[in-house]
Amino acid sequence: MLELPIRASHLALMLTSEEKLQEREHLAQLCQRFGTQAPGKEADHYSAQFDGFQIRWEQHGEFSTYTFYAQGNPEGPFTKPALKCVPVDWLAMMPGQIMVATHAVIIAASPDADISDDAESDPEISNIAKSYFRNNPVVGSQVTGGAARVFTDFRIHNDGFSRFLIVNRDLRPEQSGRLLHRLFEIEVYRIMALLAFPIARKLNPELKKADRQLYTITSAMTLPDSNDGQLLDELTTLAAAIENHISSNHFRFAAADAYYHLVEQRVADLREVRIQGIQTLGEFIKRRLEPAMNTCRATSTRFTLLSERVGNASQLLRTRVDIIIERQNQGLLTSMALRAKMQFRMQQTVESISIVAITYYAASLVGAIAHALHEEGLPVNPAIAEGVAIPFILVIIALGFRRIHKAIANTTA
Repeated sequence: MLELPIRASHLALMLTSEEKLQEREHLAQLCQRFGTQAPGKEADHYSAQFDGFQIRWEQHGEFSTYTFYAQGNPEGPFTKPALKCVPVDWLAMMPGQIMVATHAVIIAASPDADISDDAESDPEISNIAKSYFRNNPVVGSQVTGGAARVFTDFRIHNDGFSRFLIVNRDLRPEQSGRLLHRLFEIEVYRIMALLAFPIARKLNPELKKADRQLYTITSAMTLPDSNDGQLLDELTTLAAAIENHISSNHFRFAAADAYYHLVEQRVADLREVRIQGIQTLGEFIKRRLEPAMNTCRATSTRFTLLSERVGNASQLLRTRVDIIIERQNQGLLTSMALRAKMQFRMQQTVESISIVAITYYAASLVGAIAHALHEEGLPVNPAIAEGVAIPFILVIIALGFRRIHKAIANTTA
């Protein structure tokens, strides 16, 4: 709740993890200077009344915001903003990088002003453009059910701050606080959303280059004499580069989309009513912010689709390589089967020769025994005994080989 008239200054700073810790110590120093209790270690928002100004601090995911309020409405409110009430040395030592700096002031409507809903016939609007915005084109509308008018030019002035002017018709204290908060959030979220736009523009040439490279690789895949191994290496390198871009910038693009939705929501919360002849805040933001957000979404989507296309091409190439390997394996197996068949035939030949050789040696032994018996005087003819033994020895050896084959077959089964 804010007592009118009032001036406000808003700062949004990007912070690293270390700077967030420094920020709490820095804020505690300000509280100590004015004898006020500092925020707790786990607190992410803080509000306090100091001598001459009020502070509101909020710590978000990747940035922090400071809002300073000062009562009264001196002449030239933007020349003596609320930030002038804050110690200069403390402001100079604030950690972080300033992303948004804006002043806002709520002034009372002139009692004798001829208020009109047409900018061309309303002298107040032309006076506002001249006095507060240096004759820049003004954007504005009636907000909060007609209880106030908001004007801005969405430009950074010589002091490094943008400006919001609120003309109070019938604002209540709680409405004033909500209105200022929404306007500051619109400015912060608008800038935070636009952080992704330079990245999208920078990635656009990389996206075109990767697209052309993928087209070259897929065209080479259709050639009958293509080097599949080299193409697969190129595809793998391309896929790694694309995934690196996606992982490096996914957070920024996702955050931009979320910030843009917040901007749209805050603009809707203003409940704007058009003042004929000038753009509303919603129209201005939509016209200038939406194309940038569409570019960011398109870049993110194109990278995702390109990654899928590279994956499909890699899968296709791997399938073709696998088929070639299977064909080679099939040829190798056929060759091995032929060699095994030849070895089997050779083995059969060797077995036949072995049977003959064993029979020969066995018959020789029988002949030697018969000769020895003949020498002893027994009526045995060595030659006849050796010749008669050959068929029996041959049958016995053949049956022995057959039993060995059966034993081996049973063991293998």
